[in-house]
Amino acid sequence: MDNKKGFLYLIPTTLGDNEPMEVLPVLVKEVIEKLDCFIVENEKTARKFIKRITPGKSQPALTIFSLDKYADKLEVSTYLDICAKGVSVGLLSEAGVPAIADPGAEIVKMAHQKNIRVIPLVGPSSIILAMMASGFNGQNFAFNGYLPIEASERKEAIKSLEKLSKDKNQSQIFIETPYRNEKLFIDLKSSLNPATKLCVACDITLATEYIRTLQIKDWKNEHPVLQKRPAIFIIHKE
Repeated sequence: MDNKKGFLYLIPTTLGDNEPMEVLPVLVKEVIEKLDCFIVENEKTARKFIKRITPGKSQPALTIFSLDKYADKLEVSTYLDICAKGVSVGLLSEAGVPAIADPGAEIVKMAHQKNIRVIPLVGPSSIILAMMASGFNGQNFAFNGYLPIEASERKEAIKSLEKLSKDKNQSQIFIETPYRNEKLFIDLKSSLNPATKLCVACDITLATEYIRTLQIKDWKNEHPVLQKRPAIFIIHKE
C-alpha cells in the first residue's frame, strides 16, 4: 500500500433526522473535520449532514463529487485521482453505512484497484440492526435487496425465499421503497405459511422506531403503519 496516497474513508450517516452524535461515534466527526473532499449520492443532504456534524466547517471549501443515477461513468472513474496527490476522500452514504445496499460499492472497488487504502468507520446499518433485533438466526442470513414490483413475481419470490429459509436455516432479509411497504406487507401475510416468522423493523434508531417479530398467523391482528417509513423485512421458517 502506498502510504503517500490519500485514503478512502467510508463514512456512515444517520438513518433519519435524529441528532448525529446520538448514533455515531466521535471518530466520524473527527474524520469529517479533516476532510474537504467527499463522494456523495445527494449533494444537498450531504452538505446538510456535514454542516450538522461540523458546524464550523467551510462549505464553499468543500469538493463534492456526485454519485447519483445521473453520474457519468467516465467522470466517476476519476473521483479518486485526487488520492494520488495525498488527499483523502470521504464516501458518504445517503443513510446508514456506505456500500451496503448503496451505490458506493463501486467506489470502494475502484479504490482497491488503484491500491488506495479503504478505511470503514463504525455507524448504524439498518440491515444489521434489524437482524440483531429480530431474534432470528444470526449465524446464517442473506440480504436480498428489493423484491420484484409485479405482484405475481413478488409473491413467487416470497415463496422462494421462504423455502430457502427452511432448507438452509437462513434468515432472509429484504427491503422495499417506503411508499410500497403496505403492498409488500399484505403480500407477505397472504403468501407465507401461517407458522413462518416475520420481523418488521422500521424507523430504526428514531423516536418512532418499531420492531416486531411474529408468526404470520399472529400478524393478521397487527396493523402497523408502514407507508412512507424506511423498513426492513426479515422472514424465517423453521
